[in-house]
Amino acid sequence: MSGHSKWHNIKLRKGKADAQRGALFTKLSKEIILAAKNGSPDPEANYRLKMAVDKARANNMPQDNIKRAIARASGAEGQKEIEEIRYEGYGPAGVAVIVDAATDNRNRTASELRFLFSRNEGNLGETGSVGWMFAARGLIDVDPGRLDEDALTERALVDGVIDVRWNGPGEPSEVITEPQAVMAVKDALEAAGLHVRTAQLGMEATQTTKPGVGDAEKVLAFLDALEEHEDVQNVYSNAEFDEAQLEALA
Repeated sequence: MSGHSKWHNIKLRKGKADAQRGALFTKLSKEIILAAKNGSPDPEANYRLKMAVDKARANNMPQDNIKRAIARASGAEGQKEIEEIRYEGYGPAGVAVIVDAATDNRNRTASELRFLFSRNEGNLGETGSVGWMFAARGLIDVDPGRLDEDALTERALVDGVIDVRWNGPGEPSEVITEPQAVMAVKDALEAAGLHVRTAQLGMEATQTTKPGVGDAEKVLAFLDALEEHEDVQNVYSNAEFDEAQLEALA
């Protein structure tokens, strides 16, 4: 997870990740719909929905859009039902990949993702084919501000935290938590004066692989292509990259 996160940080710093706001809002809306559909429509009583709404607000999504997404979860707008599906497979260089999608047409999404895998020297597998290499985690991005690595780690090591990953001065750092502790950790970090950029449930590889020099570009291009698909919400891989590799490719 950290290698791919560093890739996004580098692209942002170099101005190469100017995602269209409309596409981002669509993904955020789908996450709100799914969260509200599978729990209470009240964010204070549904921590997944609270995380989705907080993320939408952090990305300046209008409040009216958030309300419409919550209403759609109850079928209030009469649109096609959104369902979440997890896909697993292998990409270039044998990299293991998990893709979480939200779609109103599972046949279309499966066909398009299968094409993306095959076009990029990979193959879409069966459920469980790579899932055993990943574990559920809470994933929190924090802005360290002026704190150095030691100071950030000391402040972020609260109950429920598994790891704190420093990505360098001025770069968002990662706090990895037990899945059930993500919201409590988020609140504790904010109470400690840290700025939390995002907090979500996700997956982290327990076994990683480092693509060679000739494969790193292929792997990153494949992961980017998956993330750009309109039905894809999250992409997790077990690929790990050196920062020098990422800087060279950015």
